Amino acid sequence: MGVIWEPELDSAEQRWLDVARDLSERVFAPRAEELDREQRYPQEHVDELVKAGLAGLFVPEKFGGSGASFHTTCAVIEEVSRACASTGAILTAYALGGTPVLLAGTDEQKERYLGAMAKGNAVSFALTERGAGSDANALRATAERDGDGYRIRGEKIFIGNGGASTSYVVFARTDPAAGARGISAFFVDRDADGVVIDHYEDKMGLRGTKTSNLKLDTYVTDADMLGEPGRGLRLALNTLNAGRVSVAAQSTGVGLAGYRVAAVEAARRITFGRPIIDNQGISFPLADVATELSAARLLTFTAAATYDRGGDISNLGAMAKLYASEAAHRAVDVAVQVHGGDGYCKPNVAERLYRDQRILQIYEGTSEIQRLVLGRAIAKEAAA
Repeated sequence: MGVIWEPELDSAEQRWLDVARDLSERVFAPRAEELDREQRYPQEHVDELVKAGLAGLFVPEKFGGSGASFHTTCAVIEEVSRACASTGAILTAYALGGTPVLLAGTDEQKERYLGAMAKGNAVSFALTERGAGSDANALRATAERDGDGYRIRGEKIFIGNGGASTSYVVFARTDPAAGARGISAFFVDRDADGVVIDHYEDKMGLRGTKTSNLKLDTYVTDADMLGEPGRGLRLALNTLNAGRVSVAAQSTGVGLAGYRVAAVEAARRITFGRPIIDNQGISFPLADVATELSAARLLTFTAAATYDRGGDISNLGAMAKLYASEAAHRAVDVAVQVHGGDGYCKPNVAERLYRDQRILQIYEGTSEIQRLVLGRAIAKEAAA
């Protein structure tokens, strides 16, 4: 048993983890630096994920997927993220886009969209707008009644897998006077008239992923609505509850990669006649990182197992995302420090991980938002 706590997996979960580990070691890790350098979307990695059954890991078997648990999905996301953070982010975006379909889709919608995801045709989650990120209720995209459907107008930004996906779950106001109860969700196909992507973000990290905007002046039918009218914001928040745990798994993967390169370098590098890990100034931070990553994994996998049981993870998921993303930050920071000047220069795994990690404290709800969620829960409990 290693220093860092390992989650207990049953035989089926372990088989999926072994598949992910084999792909990660043979395919994903060797190309991670190249993808970052070239800022190239790795379609060949997606093809491998599809072939192995990992792209549709969370999709029920009846809709063409692998039917794995959320606990398994998080274990696979962590493993892939440890090898290549960009590929892990693509897999996380798959799970995020599929979750609202699982939660609210009709069987026909699940057959169409989840079945397509298992074949590599991703659905992207399109909620964020300029001025409506942390405050999702401030979104301005509209869906006005138009004959037997709706005319959707607006712009979405920071879409994960944007441009690589074949469809989007778009959140828009169907009743501006109803506030939070006036937002609905719709499927929008990438190739529909009036759907335009004209910008891709040039990002600090996760440079092997596509992050785009989405400009909309398009028509959808009543059959394209996902869930009930006016329940879109609730669907988005429930999706993000699960998405935060996925990002926590992504974070532990990146953090574990940082810890590993730091520990190996500390044991290898000699100063003043001995390995630098013999100095408490190095070994103590590594001990802290090992402890924090163990705690982050415990929170993450407990949250995933609770979700599989149908439990409420609104607070536990916020804790997992908050703690895991910040533990990952401390891990990659120690990795850069241990490498010294080399850790600040390219190409160096520690330098790349440092950039890849930073977004994990921002998307799927910033650290500040997680603390806000937990603070409100604490206040409610104290007042009871």
